[in-house]
Formats: sequence, structure tokens, C-alpha cells
Amino acid sequence: MEFQILPRITSPLDLRGLTDLQLKQLADEIREALCTVVTDRTAHFASNLGVVELCLALHLVFDFSKDRLIWDTGHQIYPHKLITGRFKDFHTIRRRHGLMGFPNPNESPYDLFMTGHAGASVSTVLGMKAGDDLAGHLGRKSVAVIGDGALPSGVVFEAMNNAAELKKDLLVILNDNKMGICPRVGGLGRYLDKARVAPFYNGLKRDVSWLLNRVPMVGESASQAISHFKDALRGYLHGGMLFEEMGFRYIGPVDGHDLVGLRKSLEMVKDVSGPVLLHVFTQKGHGFGPACDDPVMFHAPPPFQRNGQQEVGSIKKSSSVAYTNTMSDALYDEMQRNPAVCVLTAAMCEGNKLARVRTDFPERFFDTGICEAHTVAFAGGMAKAGMRPVVDIYSTFLQRSFDHIFQEVALQNLPVTFCLDRAGLAGPDGPTHHGAFDNTYMRVFPNMVVTAPGDAHDVAPLLQFAVQYPGPVSIRYPKANIEIVERPEQPVELGKAEVFRWGRDGVFVAFGTLFTACVQAAEQLREQGLDVGVINARFVKPLDTETIFRAIEETGFVLTVEEGTLLGGFGAAVLEAANAARISTDNVRCLGLPDRFIEHGERDELLAELGLDVSGLIRAALEMAGQNVTEPETVVAT
Repeated sequence: MEFQILPRITSPLDLRGLTDLQLKQLADEIREALCTVVTDRTAHFASNLGVVELCLALHLVFDFSKDRLIWDTGHQIYPHKLITGRFKDFHTIRRRHGLMGFPNPNESPYDLFMTGHAGASVSTVLGMKAGDDLAGHLGRKSVAVIGDGALPSGVVFEAMNNAAELKKDLLVILNDNKMGICPRVGGLGRYLDKARVAPFYNGLKRDVSWLLNRVPMVGESASQAISHFKDALRGYLHGGMLFEEMGFRYIGPVDGHDLVGLRKSLEMVKDVSGPVLLHVFTQKGHGFGPACDDPVMFHAPPPFQRNGQQEVGSIKKSSSVAYTNTMSDALYDEMQRNPAVCVLTAAMCEGNKLARVRTDFPERFFDTGICEAHTVAFAGGMAKAGMRPVVDIYSTFLQRSFDHIFQEVALQNLPVTFCLDRAGLAGPDGPTHHGAFDNTYMRVFPNMVVTAPGDAHDVAPLLQFAVQYPGPVSIRYPKANIEIVERPEQPVELGKAEVFRWGRDGVFVAFGTLFTACVQAAEQLREQGLDVGVINARFVKPLDTETIFRAIEETGFVLTVEEGTLLGGFGAAVLEAANAARISTDNVRCLGLPDRFIEHGERDELLAELGLDVSGLIRAALEMAGQNVTEPETVVAT
């Protein structure tokens, strides 16, 4: 398809002069642009296809150069980017130094928050509305678009409860496509299914109340009967009673792909006082048949080529095995061996590759929806009852449950295993998804054991150790293909590092899968005449001080290496322990992620920039050994 209208859209104001026919063509061109992106990279796809008309309608009715718009989670931001002046750069999306795959205020004033976690939109847009009112900007409109998958997040209901109390003018658009990444789960999803098929209800007109209030009542018993009848009839006539009772005017459901009807609905609610919820139903993957048929696979598909407009040709699937797959297989094996092992995830069954676990052990698999805090507290209850729960959640998302890790797990010293997927640099997903902080936030808890495999060989033994340990254990692993260092097996022991090779001139002490890069760097350094050893730390808590102190005292230098923030991380733990033991650390240098948010880009690109690839490790070792380094220094150190 040739782009005719889309290149002319430099701001949402350019939409105002288009006819309905031209707007339909623009929607088709936006979908074509989305299809073009996924021909050579992984990107969020089906969710963006589903919000094209909604995005256009919002920008036609509101002026978001002044009004406020938050896209919850933010992975469906692509159509919004295309019509806010970023079409010319759209080919760079999710590329290093290109457009981010999530909202980014550094790219455009139309992006208000860098959102990447679900559920915060209602809170932030309510806060902006309250702030605008206090600042005298009373005419600004505030809109949050939230999906049905994110709706069950507890913070959403906290915000809605507060919005009803404040009675602020607020529009929440519920984008109901019956999906998160996978099909939604839980009672709220079933409630929305009923609302979805209910007749259209306009909470502004209160037609149902008008009718029911004219039903005559005679006597107290008749009054009670009529009251019950009213409640039942209200529930039958529309499916938005939950939101009405929470203080929101409910309107819908509305067809989210009928651009004309959607504009009318938005115009109707635009100037309404108080909080309003507009229920819009959409189809994930709309406009591209294969994505409609399999929205799970096409949520963020591997690159593919098309045969025509509506058929998929070749899909460029990787034959490599990722750490996620290796952990999933290990979990499956543990569930076969131990009937007490259960797996819990927060709407990330597909991302964590748990489909086989869900299918073969349905009674011991729990998908709680996007409710990480609840998941952890739930796991604490299961552990108290004698089970061995494994909480399998991305590192960046587990942060949302920090208080419950403290209160319901660590404080109780319960045997809950945390599998932290995507720990470290999460590649093109960028700073909202990088698992940079888990080394720090997990090791602060008393009773918590904090571990990481050095390579794929360590994954199953560490998991087996964790599910047998009498207290909480954290295991982190990256979004990366597996690597293996061939060596004699060394069983996992609590707080015991694995000495891969001792070195006279220096030692790399690696926590996590950068161990493999350290081994390669050490081999190349030995070819240059520098005898450098490698230690696979395995544990940051408890720390193997005996082995690490020996390295500090007996070798020329020690380089700690981690794919996590240096502040409070593994290297900091080594320095803290050495300081407590009054051991000099003049020959110790810590390599890891600096105290800033890391941009999006391929993981290998980011590691190279931060001096955490093989070349960077060699460079750092040569500097510590006092040898000249001609390449510019990029290593981050403490």
C-alpha cells in the first residue's frame, strides 16, 4: 500500500479537515505501517491494530496539546505516535536511538508519562486533573485509556474510589478486547463479558432510573419487593452497575471500530461533570486476519513476511533456546517430582513460557491476572498451608509487590521461590522493562536468599535447591539465549560460589549469566599474558566471603560483574562485606549498570555500550593490571 494521507499528518490537528472516507483510509494506512514494522523486528502488534479507530476518535474530539491523555501500559501507543508527528521516524521504533515502543515524553509533548506497567493510568490522570484545577486550568479534559486486562489491578480500584470521592471531571475509557497478553482471567472478566452483550446503556440519561421510579409502591412488603425488582431489572438492562455503584457514570458498550459512532460517544461525554466510564469493545488484531485468529501469538510476534494483505508468509522464528524456556522446563520437572510445587504468574503465562505447565498441571497453576501484589501474598498463604509456591514474574513487574515480599513472605520466613524473568537488560522494551533493581531490592530482606545462575547448567540445580529450602529464595535470569560453560559439575550449596578457574593476576567475580562473558574475556587475556581467573558467585545473599576475600587478598585485582544496578547490588555487597571485615578494597572494581535509566536497544548493543561485553571486560582488566588501553573508557565503576 502506498501511504497517501499518513505522511501529511504532522499533528492531530491535521485530522480535523479529513472526511470520514479519508479517515477510514488513514486507519488502513496506519495498520499498513504497523504491519511494515514487524517484517524485520519483534514489536507489539495485535494490541496496536485494535486501537486505531479509538486513537483517531480521541484526537478528533479532544485537543491533547492542552488536554490530558494517558495510555495505560503503553504498548498500544504506535497509532498515537503515527499521528503526533512521528511517522517519518516510525521505521526506527524499538531500534537503538530510535523511537521507543512505549510512550516517551522526550519524543513528544503528547506523551505525558513513560508508561510500561499496567494499572497506573487512572491514578496519574486523576492527579493531573487535580493539579490542573489547583493551577487554574479548569478547562483541561483528562482521559485514561485502560485495557480490560489491566483493570483488575488493585491500584485501578484505589484510584476509582478516590475519583468518586473527589468528583473530578474524568473520563476513563475501558478498552475491552477480552485479552491481556493471553485471554483475561477472573471474575471481573466474566462480569465484563455480561456487560459486553448487554444493551447500550447511557448513564447520563438514567433511562432505567426514570422508568423504575414510576413503578407504584403500595405497603412496606410491596416496597421491598419492588426494590428487589428494581435491582434485578437494572442488572438485566445494563452491565455497568459495578461502575455506577462506584460513583462513575457508565456508558456503553460502544463499538470501538465504528469511528463515526465512537466520535459521537466521545462528544457526548466530553463535557460531562464528574467521573465517567466509557466501555468500548475492540478486537485485538483488528484489520489483520491472522492476528485476529491468534492474538496471543501476534501480541509481540517474531518478524514475519506477508503473502498479500491478510496472510502470513514466513515467520522468522529463532531456533535458539532462551533462559525463560530453560526455567520453564525446570519448573515442569520439579512439578513432576514434587506434588507440593505450584506455579503462580501474573498474566504472563505466555511470556514466561508456562503453557505446558498450565495444560498438564492445571490444579497447581495459578494465573492471577495483572495483580503482582496479590500474587505474592497469595503465594505466602499457599506456603503457610504447606505448599511450595513458585512465583514466576518479570523482575520489573515484581517491584509492584515489594511490600508483600516483605510482610507476607520474608517476615514470615516462608518457602516461596521467586523466579525473576527478564532480569537485567530487557532489550528493545527499554527502561520500563529492564530488570535493573532486583539484586538490590531482594537482598535487603532478612531471611531472603538471593541467587542467579551463571549459565544454563545452573538453572535446574538452583531451582531444585530453592524449592527444597525452608525459606524464601530469589532466582534471576535474563531475557537472552542460553549459554553454557563446559566444566565439572559443582553441586549448589547455600552461599557457596563456584570457582571456575583461579588467577594469579586477577579474578572476575560474576553474579549471573555474564559469567560466560567473563570466561571468554579471561581466555583472551591469558593469550595476552595476563592470568585472570573466574568465579561464578551464584549467591549474593548469603555471600561466599571466604572465596571472595581470598580473591581480594591473593590476586592482583578483583572485578565484580553483574547485569544489575551497581547501587546496592552484588558489587556493593562485596564492598560492604570487605569493609565490615576491615579488608582493603583498593584492588576491587565493580562493573554493572550505572545510576541512570538505560535506553532501549538490543541487549548486546547495550552491554557493549556499558562495558559489560567481552571487549569491555578485557579493557577493564587491562586497566586494573596497569596496562595501556587505547580504546575510550566506557566501563561504569564504583
